Amino acid sequence: MGAFESLDVGGSTARLYVAGDFAPGNPGVVVLHPWWGLNDDVIAYADRLATAGFAVTAPDMFGGQVASTIEDAERLSSSAESPGAESAVESIALAAVDDLAARLGPTSRLGVLGFSFGAAYATLLPAERDRLVASVVYYGVYTGEHLARSSAAVQGHFAETDQFESDEGIAELEDGVRAAGREVTIYRYPGTRHWFAEPSRDAYVPEAADLAFGRTVSFLRTRLVPA
Repeated sequence: MGAFESLDVGGSTARLYVAGDFAPGNPGVVVLHPWWGLNDDVIAYADRLATAGFAVTAPDMFGGQVASTIEDAERLSSSAESPGAESAVESIALAAVDDLAARLGPTSRLGVLGFSFGAAYATLLPAERDRLVASVVYYGVYTGEHLARSSAAVQGHFAETDQFESDEGIAELEDGVRAAGREVTIYRYPGTRHWFAEPSRDAYVPEAADLAFGRTVSFLRTRLVPA
């Protein structure tokens, strides 16, 4: 449905998947991949968002590398967040936001959505770009002072049992966003584990994934489509 293009990142380039209608003023969403990389699950999700009426871009923050095992994914994400490299990942994500803003023009409303590894940046980026008025996170937590530097509304989708995210961490995210005066809604999905929304993973639960997707689309439409 979509296509790969080249994203300018301050003189270097990264791959960028694009899908949907990029007419000026349309609502736009940047999708940030999990620690597996920009794989078929993320591309399919971007296509679904495009079908739902959003202009969607998904940057490749791992230079074309895709992992299928936890061991390889840990290696990729650790390398991406090693000293000096973490800023490069953030630069790619921010470049994707700026690129989408340029494509859609100044009247469009933009959101950001991230899975796991990407969810951390979906939490951080609204503090760096005020064009982002909505943030959706799938089973990923990143807290800190940046929560007070954004006005974006937040929607979170979390598993009932998660070996990577604690109840305390999720509560800290929710409390931090609310303390900043921002709207936040957190959903928990019974009988699920981390990666429940990714079809290629053993933890995939179609019913929960579809429910989360429907909630995501409703949230994004409310925030990004003018009444």
